[in-house]
Amino acid sequence: MAKAKSTYFCQHCGYESAKWLGQCPSCKQWNTFVEEVIEKTSSKVPEWRSTTTPTSSRRTNKAAIINEIVYQDEQRLTTPDKEFNRVLGGGIVPGSLVLIGGEPGIGKSTLMLQLALCIPKVKTLYISGEESEQQIKMRAERLAQSSTANCYILTETSTQQIFKQIETVQPDMVVIDSIQTLHSSQIESAPGSVSQVRECTAELLRFAKETSTPVFIVGHITKDGSIAGPKVLEHMVDTVLQFEGDRNHVYRILRAVKNRFGSSSELGIYEMQGSGLREVPNPSEIMISQRDEPVSGVAIAAMLEGMRPLMIEVQALVSNSAFGTPQRTSTGFDTKRLSMLLAVLEKRFGFRLSAQDVFLNIAGGLRVEDPAIDLAVIAALISSQQDIPLPSQVTFAGEVGLSGEIRAVNRIEQRIVEAEKLGFEGIFISKYNTKGLDAKKYDIAIRPLATLENLFNALFG
Repeated sequence: MAKAKSTYFCQHCGYESAKWLGQCPSCKQWNTFVEEVIEKTSSKVPEWRSTTTPTSSRRTNKAAIINEIVYQDEQRLTTPDKEFNRVLGGGIVPGSLVLIGGEPGIGKSTLMLQLALCIPKVKTLYISGEESEQQIKMRAERLAQSSTANCYILTETSTQQIFKQIETVQPDMVVIDSIQTLHSSQIESAPGSVSQVRECTAELLRFAKETSTPVFIVGHITKDGSIAGPKVLEHMVDTVLQFEGDRNHVYRILRAVKNRFGSSSELGIYEMQGSGLREVPNPSEIMISQRDEPVSGVAIAAMLEGMRPLMIEVQALVSNSAFGTPQRTSTGFDTKRLSMLLAVLEKRFGFRLSAQDVFLNIAGGLRVEDPAIDLAVIAALISSQQDIPLPSQVTFAGEVGLSGEIRAVNRIEQRIVEAEKLGFEGIFISKYNTKGLDAKKYDIAIRPLATLENLFNALFG
C-alpha cells in the first residue's frame, strides 16, 4: 500500500510546499495555504489508460526531424452555432481541451447542454456532477432540441467510473460539468482541492490527446472573476473561454481568453431566452439604441473585437458636483483611461471638468478595450457638457494622444464598411488613416481629423 503524504497547497495559484507558509512565494497572497493529503504512486497506471486503451493499441511517440513532419490541416468539427465556431477559431479541433468559466447562473451549463444537443450526428457524452438526470432532462426539454440529439447523460464524479463509461459509449465529444466536482482515486484530498483539480484535468488532457476526442470542461470562478483552482489549470488546457454578462440583462458574451487554435480576441454574443441561448448575428443593431429625437452625450463608436467590427453606443453624463470631490464612474470602459482623456481636455483645450461629475457607460453591457473609441468618448463628454446633441448618423474611430492629436487605428476599412452597412452617413477618423485609403469607393462621407480642435470645430462650431 502506498504511503500517504501531507502537503500544503496555495489555494490561489497552486504552489506546493512541504510546510505551511504565511505568504505564498509565488503569488504573494497571505493565508492561502491548506493542508491536503496526497498519494504519490509512480507505478500506478492512469485510470483512463487502464480502461479505455488496450496495451497493444497505444501510440508510441518517437522523435522526428521537423522537416520530415507531414503537416495536415485539422479537420474541425463545425457546429450549427456560428458564434461558438467563431470564438473557437472555426470549429472544434479534435483532441482539444476547452475550459469555459463564468459567474454562477450566467448560463454555462445551458450553453454546454445546448452545444451537446445541437450536433445530431456527433455522439456526445454529457457528464454532470452537479445535477441529476431529471434536472438535465428538464433543461433539455426547455431547449426543445432533445428529439434529434445523439447525447448521452451521465451523473458521476469519480474519474474511474467516468472513463469506464467512456469506454462503453465511445463518444465523439465529452462535456464535463464541472471540473470542481470530480475526484480521482489516485489523490486522497477532497473534490475541488488544488491537487484534485490538477490531477483530474491531467487525466482528461491525456485522454483527449491520445484519443483525439474533444473535451469541454466547465469551471467555477472566484469572487474576483478568475477561474477557481490552480493557475496551472489554464496553462494545461488548449482554450479558455469566459462567459460574461449581467444576469439583469438578456445578452451574454462568450470571449476567448486563450486559444491555441485561433485568435484570442474573438467574441460571440448570445441572447438569453426562455428556450435557451439565441445567437446574435448582427450585434451592432442591439448595441445602438433607437431614439426619435437626438440626445446630448451619446456618440457611436466603430470598434473591433477580434476580426469582428462593431458599432457601439457611448453614453456620457457631465453634471455639476454636489460634493467636494467630483465622481469619475465608468461602466465597460477603463476608468484610468477616462481620467487621462479628461486631463487632455482640461490641460490642452481649457474645458473645466475638474469640478464636475463624469459618468460614462458603454451600452449593451459590453467591456471595451479598443483604443479606437477614444474619439467617441471625447465627443460624448463634450456633447453632454455643452448640452448639444451630436448628429445621429455619424460615427467615430480614432485614438486620442496626450497632446490632443488623433492617432490612426488598425483595419480602418472594416470599420468604414460596417458603418456604411448600417446606414451611417459619415465617419470621423484620423487623417493618418487616409494614406492609401480610396474614399471614393465608399458611399459614406469620410471626415479626416488631425487634432481634437478639428473635431470641436466640426461638431460644435
